Amino acid sequence: MIFVVWLHITAAVAWIGGMLFLSLVLVPVFKREGPAGERRALFQTLALRFQMVAWGSILTLVGTGSILLVSRVGSLAEPAGWPFVLKLKLTLVVLLIALTAVHDFWLGPKAAGLMRRSPVDRSATEQRLIRFSPWIARLGLILALVILLLAVAVVRT
Repeated sequence: MIFVVWLHITAAVAWIGGMLFLSLVLVPVFKREGPAGERRALFQTLALRFQMVAWGSILTLVGTGSILLVSRVGSLAEPAGWPFVLKLKLTLVVLLIALTAVHDFWLGPKAAGLMRRSPVDRSATEQRLIRFSPWIARLGLILALVILLLAVAVVRT
């Protein structure tokens, strides 16, 4: 069980650490340095690479989390008896995975395609979509940090 916990924590560190790095280091530097076209292309390349790490982490977290859940609650058939903090954490995990899927497989690629077009060729709706996309990623990071806090609370209950 120690290995499963270690693997679970390692996957969470990889995913959340990557999100923190992108948000706090990479994006601010890319907003200031170099030509816009080169920055955008490099960011998209890095984001796609991180996407593989993120989804590998998500799969690992779901697998190890399932094992840890069964070991903690005994039976998945009686969620009414689970601690509230555990139910809240699992609800937010489902929300985060859905939000990440929307961002990674629809919104992010859509915004990236729109950004390759000239701003004068974009509609007002398309401009809003481009501005909205990073906020979904930021919301995902905030959710991930809340889930991490709840994970600590679950262990302490």
